Amino acid sequence: MTEYPILIVGAGPVGLALAGDLAWRGISSCVVERSDGTIEQPRMDMVGIRSMEHARRWGIVHDVENSPYPRDYPQDNVYVTSLTGWELGRERFPSMGDDRPPPASPQKRERCPQDMFDPILRRWVERQGLTELRFRTELAGFRDAGDHVVAEVSDHAGGRTGEIHARYLVGCDGAASRVREQLGIPMQGKTVLTNTTNVIFRDPDLVERHDKGRAYRFIVIDTEGTWATIVAINGRDRWRMSVVQAPPDGLTRTEVETAIRRAVGRDFPFDVLSITNWKRRELIADRYGKGRVFIAGDAAHVMSPTGGFGMNTGIGDAVDLSWKLEALLGGWGGSALPESYTVERKPIAERNVREASANLNRMLSPGENPSLCDDTPEGAATRARVGAEFAEAMRHEWYTLGIHLGYRYDESPIVVPDGTPAPPVEHARYVPRARPGSRAPHVVLADGRSTLDLFGRGFTLLALGAQGGDVPAAFERAARGRGVPLRVVTLDEPQVREIYGAPFVLVRPDGHVAWRGGSATDAAAIVDRVRGVLRVGSPATAS
Repeated sequence: MTEYPILIVGAGPVGLALAGDLAWRGISSCVVERSDGTIEQPRMDMVGIRSMEHARRWGIVHDVENSPYPRDYPQDNVYVTSLTGWELGRERFPSMGDDRPPPASPQKRERCPQDMFDPILRRWVERQGLTELRFRTELAGFRDAGDHVVAEVSDHAGGRTGEIHARYLVGCDGAASRVREQLGIPMQGKTVLTNTTNVIFRDPDLVERHDKGRAYRFIVIDTEGTWATIVAINGRDRWRMSVVQAPPDGLTRTEVETAIRRAVGRDFPFDVLSITNWKRRELIADRYGKGRVFIAGDAAHVMSPTGGFGMNTGIGDAVDLSWKLEALLGGWGGSALPESYTVERKPIAERNVREASANLNRMLSPGENPSLCDDTPEGAATRARVGAEFAEAMRHEWYTLGIHLGYRYDESPIVVPDGTPAPPVEHARYVPRARPGSRAPHVVLADGRSTLDLFGRGFTLLALGAQGGDVPAAFERAARGRGVPLRVVTLDEPQVREIYGAPFVLVRPDGHVAWRGGSATDAAAIVDRVRGVLRVGSPATAS
């Protein structure tokens, strides 16, 4: 029997992100993973802009930017009848090396496939020295003993079973989560959107076999509609083809080889490395935990990969949960903290799942066009129409800054509303606001840093003026008396005050705004509210 503060089930990117963020906070954990960690089918390849802001805080941006994915590889999305057929349209994007962050962030999204990203996370976790990683170790079951969790695990490598005792357990064990299943938490939604077959194949000469040039993604549309995509996995010789509407039992190897040649439009030699038959789903767990056990990532929400929201939503779960677990372990967090996890993160998953499914429908929107591939005036007209309509529809998926940065925790019991109206939810446009519940905005400071660099492991009170008055001292006294980590940062920079919209702004350990106001009539009540002690309806108000 071994004991840890936190037991994490699953060593995918969400489990590793949680373990790493806990270690960054000084919290040790144990991660059990039933596989050996080898990734044959990278399930994601885009690290979103908010996830990169977390990577900035963790100190691993350089590692992601210097992954083996080539920095000069164009990120175009190209719509074709086949790689050697007609080009219907193209959305051009720069390479990772040429791209620049938007004004709203010091970071930008990065192309880093899972077989490159997971090892980066794993090395970061190992460097911190506070996490035990146990691969080929499977969770057999667990029980919540009230003040701790007892988990039974099986070591496949050694053929042994044993117990792990932990204060809390988090299931990051995927869509078929054993943790969620044992908790008895149902999922709501659609169990099958499409049956899909993914194949990884190798061909170092694929770019030379057609005239479309280098591009990140090719979407293949023929007379029957959209049927396949081909993605540059490593920008060199490995490619992932997805047959988006395969038979329920998937495709055989022979059928896969035929599909590859059909998508490319010619016969050529290639090596099939792996085949995975899977189902796109649209599912969200009713709640994200029970007692001392929580779920995160695909264990809590399963969505179509169209849009690249899945892993990035899961990393958001991990960052939200991590500081709350630290607070509970440290004794300064109240009972509303674990409850707030579902309240805050479930609506974000619901929005992202809807967006992902809508993106899938857009990708499948062309439908049947019998003359699409005809070398006739009618065929040319059809291609022009389909290409223009498809390009316009797909821009909704390609431009999603509002999804990645604009999410808010409006109904959170640990956020103090300031009475301002809720701004509209936009998928593409992001307007920086410090309304409570929102991500604290990025502003470039006079010394070149970002305001995001001011937020650390505890709460941060921004005093945005030359004179802080009594408010910072009141917050410091309240926090110190309750063991809450808090740092006061005084800034006399008008552009920060303008965007943050108040003289004082309290930012949580996860970088979201907890409270803002011109004064604090009861700093103690505000601190108690944001640490989960006072419930909604408490006297914690902004003035």
